[in-house]
Amino acid sequence: MYTLYSYPVSQHSRRVIALLEAAGIEYENRHVALDQGDFMKPEYLAINPNHQLPTLLDGDIKIHESNAILRYLCLKHDLKDWYPDDLAARAAVEQWLDWGQCRLGPAVVDIVLNTVFMGENGDKDAIKRGHKIMAELAPILNAGLEGRDFLAGDKPTIADLSLASNITHLAWAKASPTEANIVRWLDRVCAIDGFRKTLPQQEAA
Repeated sequence: MYTLYSYPVSQHSRRVIALLEAAGIEYENRHVALDQGDFMKPEYLAINPNHQLPTLLDGDIKIHESNAILRYLCLKHDLKDWYPDDLAARAAVEQWLDWGQCRLGPAVVDIVLNTVFMGENGDKDAIKRGHKIMAELAPILNAGLEGRDFLAGDKPTIADLSLASNITHLAWAKASPTEANIVRWLDRVCAIDGFRKTLPQQEAA
């Protein structure tokens, strides 16, 4: 059985849990309390020296990055619906995974971390930067969803789980995108039972 080290408010943890739940894969979830600094304790640093979440253990195999974990699970369990073999669909999945990690993710962290979790100590410049970048990225995502239900076609993939975990995270800062295609897509992803189970109460409300 897999061991997953996670935190329920971590969007990176949530996307992995969403796939595990949606695919019916058994796992043991070990809570790492970010709010109590558990991620910097020696016992967790011995597991993940990057002091980030999540981390997946599969016997002697240890994987730290959430999108890498998604790919690993799909390949090991032959989850072709979630990680399609078709070259065009696979290329779309890979593109959106990288886009989400490199472009969307940092903007979401700038906004949510500094608006919600840092309180009065939040970096106001980072918040402004995050909103400026989101103003550029939301139309790109909206256009990418034009004429399709999900990012790689008519079925959800790990790209949808990954990006939606970031987009729903923006609800904490009351900064959710309002573009029509994104809103409709997010409703579809949130209707996936495995993904819905990962929504923190404040986001699910």
